[in-house]
Amino acid sequence: MRLDYFLAHSTGLSRKDVKQLISRGAVAVDGEARPRASTRLHPGQGVWLHGEPVQLPGHRYLMLHKPGGVVCSTDDPDHRTVLDLLPGAERPGLHVAGRLDLDTTGLVLLTSDGQWSHRLTAPGRRCAKRYRVTCADPVTEADLRLLREGIPLRGEDRPTLPAAAESLGERSLRLTLHEGRYHQVKRMLAALGNKVVALHREQIGEIALDPALAPGQYRALTDHEVASIAP
Repeated sequence: MRLDYFLAHSTGLSRKDVKQLISRGAVAVDGEARPRASTRLHPGQGVWLHGEPVQLPGHRYLMLHKPGGVVCSTDDPDHRTVLDLLPGAERPGLHVAGRLDLDTTGLVLLTSDGQWSHRLTAPGRRCAKRYRVTCADPVTEADLRLLREGIPLRGEDRPTLPAAAESLGERSLRLTLHEGRYHQVKRMLAALGNKVVALHREQIGEIALDPALAPGQYRALTDHEVASIAP
């Protein structure tokens, strides 16, 4: 995180005021008396304001109900991003842990903790991700059986891992994956001759989307939810 962002976030001062303090020499970083506002802070570095230590804020963990048409990126010239849905003071230092496509809705996790997000997304962890899928054509019992066994995908040498597949209606199903290949749900249904017309992520690991959150809303994760992504 940049020094000016950090100070603004931890003190409540405006970035203009923070930059003036830095330029007047009121701020030091690990003994450096004249850091720049753009100085990048790293974990463990100390920051002092008027000779008093300023504590780095603890890591933040948020869940957000992503609406359609919003990208899981920190910056995009053509679309709103998930960070655009947050107040400005919440944004510095956050990144997305597990992205969704532009048209996919549902649970997105944001954090400032790189190790936590790595545990969440590392292929070897096989963290379960549950989706509600709406298809253009009926989904048969034979389709569900194939999804549970693993589907060969075009351009890949190995089939998908077995998925949990449950019918929710003639054209809808709940699908739980333990891997995260590119556009995987859409490609799995395409391999069965079907097309996904709506995709909604309900859960990642033990963290389920809070039903009280409307599209575009967010909340902090509970301590239990954070701890469920264990080291």
